[in-house]
Amino acid sequence: MTRRELAHWARQPVQVVVNLVFPVMLLVMFGYLVGGGRGITGDYVDFLVPGMLALTMAFGLESTMVAVTRDLDKGVIDRFRSMPMADGAVLVGRSVADMLQSVMMLLVLVGVGFALGWRVPGGVGGFLAALGLLLLFRFAMLWIGIHLALVAGTPELVTAVQILVWPVGFLSNAFATPESMPGWLGTVVQWNPMSHTATAVRDLFGNPGGESGHVWAAVVWPLALLAVFFPLAVRKFGRLSK
Repeated sequence: MTRRELAHWARQPVQVVVNLVFPVMLLVMFGYLVGGGRGITGDYVDFLVPGMLALTMAFGLESTMVAVTRDLDKGVIDRFRSMPMADGAVLVGRSVADMLQSVMMLLVLVGVGFALGWRVPGGVGGFLAALGLLLLFRFAMLWIGIHLALVAGTPELVTAVQILVWPVGFLSNAFATPESMPGWLGTVVQWNPMSHTATAVRDLFGNPGGESGHVWAAVVWPLALLAVFFPLAVRKFGRLSK
């Protein structure tokens, strides 16, 4: 199943390139066009890059959601279900391919961040741990997206469903500190799971805005989301032809 998804990359290179270029455009736009960063102490780029890495892990799910619904719409899933394989194999194969692309996205953004002057005083250990937290968050978001795609059922409805991802990304501390926001908004931002991930990776990278107390939350939140949406997605997939 994973090889099948990777083979699609060769036939749809434009989609792969767009997924890689879009977060780079956001990073450059907020770093140079918007810039500033309210409530930030220190270099804004050092604050922004970890936030953008976390934001990228929340975005880009629409390609996975569309692929799942397209297979449903064309009856490909029904053919797979007639084969001797576990119910979750199709979904797991898709998720592995998506995670490989997520690694590519992280590497591209890290390279652009270094080119913009971003530095990682936290050392190699902190750097690798931060990447691990980012990929864990991505894995959780991915299974939320897969479940929503199975619920939507058609590519046309994915557009409406994927709008739900945007509040998660922008109601966060990716671009500014919660303290610089109105009280109620800052509270919402602080409770956002992505904000915990962004704050934790900033701490591990040794960048401004990091707090060590958020590392545990950056682990617990994605695991809790996985515990809910992974079985929901597999169960929904198993009931499709019943």
